[in-house]
Amino acid sequence: MLNGLCAFLAFFAVDFLPKRVQIDLSFDNCKMNVENPIAFSFIMQDDIYLLDKDKATYSTPAALKQENTFAEPEPEYAPVPAESLAVPLPVSFNYLGGHKKNFLVIVHYPEHDLMHDKHLAALESTLTRLGFSRDDVAVFNRAKYLDAEFDAVAAYFKPQKLLLLGKNSLPAGISAVELNKLSQLNGYPVLLTFSFDEMMDSIENKKAFWEQIKQL
Repeated sequence: MLNGLCAFLAFFAVDFLPKRVQIDLSFDNCKMNVENPIAFSFIMQDDIYLLDKDKATYSTPAALKQENTFAEPEPEYAPVPAESLAVPLPVSFNYLGGHKKNFLVIVHYPEHDLMHDKHLAALESTLTRLGFSRDDVAVFNRAKYLDAEFDAVAAYFKPQKLLLLGKNSLPAGISAVELNKLSQLNGYPVLLTFSFDEMMDSIENKKAFWEQIKQL
């Protein structure tokens, strides 16, 4: 009977068994060497030739074995708008006067838009004695522009003469200027003197102011 089975397998293997199934057709020792377990499906029932752990492997279609993996969609490209460059606004300052002769007067009055009326009258009287009018000068109240650097102020007014009334009138970033001593700054004369608050009740301060401003 064993020989009959071998003969049958020999006939069947020629056309049907996979090439990887090797059969020894010796009648004395009929044996079959199967390298791939799936080859048994050609000669035996599934539940006979497969182990339990192999049944799921070889009975499940390959397409179902693949994991249901989905590639994440690539993010849509959205052009990033270029950052708008901040365009500096033109510097502008409020001042009193016509500024026709580039004579800049810097004061410090936190409680006034420009100057105290009484102090403005005293300033105009002094300027008239020196041959200037309100149209010739620009009176700039630094108290309203505390963050303004001197370079910005000078670039705006382009002074040819500079009068600073009181230490509080000194703009940020200005070079050191000695009190009541005429000096030069950027090629033009500069005078730092008393404020009118310091001069109104002091004859000595008025005299020192007048002696220096005559040279401006």
